[in-house]
Amino acid sequence: MKISSVSFVKSAFKEEHWTTDGLPEIAFLGRSNVGKSSLINSLLQRKGLARTSNTPGRTQSINFFLINESFHFADLPGYGYAKVSKMMRADWGKMAEEYLVNRRELALSIQLIDSRHNPTELDRQLNEWLHFYRKNHIIVATKSDKLSSNKLQKSLSEIKKILPESRILTYSSLTGSGRETIWTEINSSLLNYNNNS
Repeated sequence: MKISSVSFVKSAFKEEHWTTDGLPEIAFLGRSNVGKSSLINSLLQRKGLARTSNTPGRTQSINFFLINESFHFADLPGYGYAKVSKMMRADWGKMAEEYLVNRRELALSIQLIDSRHNPTELDRQLNEWLHFYRKNHIIVATKSDKLSSNKLQKSLSEIKKILPESRILTYSSLTGSGRETIWTEINSSLLNYNNNS
């Protein structure tokens, strides 16, 4: 996809702050330090658009970006950072589930998992939510350049065993490997959304 325009719209801390223009959304979900901001910046080929926090787990808003004046990227807070309070972790779960349940504009959810590690309990919980609420989604295994080809295939096999019902793609924000495949999924989801709206 050719990216002609990208703009930051807003940070939403509550449901009433979500965007209201009715445009379809691509949501990015994953634990802290999994590379969400890097993936978004790499997909859009914009440096520093989605900003990484110096304190992982502290950003508790959903950040909306308008792409080509026609759809949004929704960057949900990272989860699972050990140093945040239980209350903050509970708040993340509430915010994420509200979004997945109530967001009619959600065209595709992209769940990020670090390709170097097995999915965590929170990764599994999020994946169960996506299936339970019948949300169109894919899993993107990030940081694939950090592993040799053999180790990457072994890691993907383990992820598939733990999350067997989801499609898994690999991505490297460093090299851009996997970019076109993810954009194909995004374009297909936007087309299906627009055809069914």
